[in-house]
Amino acid sequence: MSEEQNLRPVYDDDQPGEDTYKRGAIYKQTRSRKADYEDGENSEKRQKPNDTDNGPTAVVTDLSNEKKETRSKDKDESVALAVDADGNPIPQEVRLPKRKVAVMIGYCGTGYHGMQYNPPNDTIEKELFEAFVRAGAISKANSTDLKKNGFQRAARTDKGVHAGGNVISLKLIIEDPEVKEKINNELPDQIRVWDISRVNKAFDCRKMCSSRWYEYLLPTYSLIGPKPSTYLYNEIEASKKEIPNVIQDDVESAQFWEAFSTEAESKFTKEELEEIAAFVMPKDSFDENNETYQKSKAFKKLEAEHKRAYRISKERLDRFRSALKQYEGTFNFHNFTLGKDFNDPSAKRFMKQITVSEPFVIGEAKTEWVSIKIHGQSFMLHQIRKMISMATLITRCFSPLERIRQAYGQEKINIPKAPALGLLLEAPVYDGYNTRLQEFGYDPIDFSKYQSEMDTFKMKHIYDKIYLEEVNENVFNAFFSYIDTFNPSYNISQEQQQLKGQELQQPSQAVELVTEDLEQKAPSDPTPSDEKGKKPQRPIFDFLTARGIQLQD
Repeated sequence: MSEEQNLRPVYDDDQPGEDTYKRGAIYKQTRSRKADYEDGENSEKRQKPNDTDNGPTAVVTDLSNEKKETRSKDKDESVALAVDADGNPIPQEVRLPKRKVAVMIGYCGTGYHGMQYNPPNDTIEKELFEAFVRAGAISKANSTDLKKNGFQRAARTDKGVHAGGNVISLKLIIEDPEVKEKINNELPDQIRVWDISRVNKAFDCRKMCSSRWYEYLLPTYSLIGPKPSTYLYNEIEASKKEIPNVIQDDVESAQFWEAFSTEAESKFTKEELEEIAAFVMPKDSFDENNETYQKSKAFKKLEAEHKRAYRISKERLDRFRSALKQYEGTFNFHNFTLGKDFNDPSAKRFMKQITVSEPFVIGEAKTEWVSIKIHGQSFMLHQIRKMISMATLITRCFSPLERIRQAYGQEKINIPKAPALGLLLEAPVYDGYNTRLQEFGYDPIDFSKYQSEMDTFKMKHIYDKIYLEEVNENVFNAFFSYIDTFNPSYNISQEQQQLKGQELQQPSQAVELVTEDLEQKAPSDPTPSDEKGKKPQRPIFDFLTARGIQLQD
């Protein structure tokens, strides 16, 4: 057998075919032998006529030079063809070194479609990126794509949500010592850069964040007990008779509603109050000039004014603080989010600290507020809003505080979400990574150095907007009024709707409601199933009464 034949793989009829050796060592070796043989046989065909005497080395050198020329040509063309967003050529500019930095920012989210870059919508990141370019912190060649600069954010806020402190990490040109001032001059007043700090190349502001502080602003009148004659009030009173010594009498709320009743009787006649109580508000269409509707509207306005004049007692505030303390530690928060089962390990979250400020009065309406600050390792969807809602309902219904700990059990409970209006990101925390930054010779990421500036900014651009919207829209008043009047078993039959020719709201429901903040809207089944359909969700109303919720088999 010749040497040429020996280089070729030979298969007899009783041997497996070539497909048998695919992805195996034998196939790779055989394929390599084929390539070697073909290379030796066809080497002369690939040689140029003038390079025949120089041997294979000249061929390889020539091909290598040809590839280099091609790459160089492609590179020159890519530089020449660089264009901006409008398709105009971008002139070459002097290349300056870029440094990996952490940019500490604060912003008011009103008027923006969230934090994350989402063209063509106006977002916080869009404003920041364009300001970086105009201030010279990002070159024009890199001004068309965030990825070229390694853009990353520590926390992504939704539409209309604010942040006193947030962090983004990216590569910036920071040779100019006044770069921060130039960037702020290019930004609107409701977005501020607190500092630009050098970090190491591996820094990722989202992954390196050890915990986060959130703040929730709550008007204290939200802690007043349910209004007498409402569904929730009647359920609590009935359960107290069935199971005594579980829920204490709420003397403070009783005095509040008695004072309001006296004031209402001085403004309306007995017949007018009965007419207002029996008034049913059509959902789709109604006559705004309707006399009963106008009386009902005036009654609700009087009730809102009476609530804004409320000042919380020390005992009630301490009870609210004790309720929030039930969240501190590591617990299963599957009932405080959506789409999580009791057995899901990711439902366990660690709450480090929760504090409640002293009450403060602010705004032209002279409404009393408290600031709730929550420090947690991480949070799930709607978790904070459901935590605030549960603690508020436990306080205003005088339910036992241990009911919050019971919500960590396997029973599925439908907890409504508190309004999103009062929620804002206080600041991300980098305790663990700050130690490494200092080892690298960089300054730690610490918002406390700018606390005075942040407080001034939040008061002017965030808090004032929250207070104003609450006064104009009555968000919290509408939400808790809906909670008090919500009847889980209430249902209007289709025949009744057809007879009336319109869909009605619940008889005792307020005129204007924030119904989207509840998980269920008047379900006919008192134990609706959750999203996954694994276990039925129990309404929270039984949970708040003296009866509580027993585990279901």
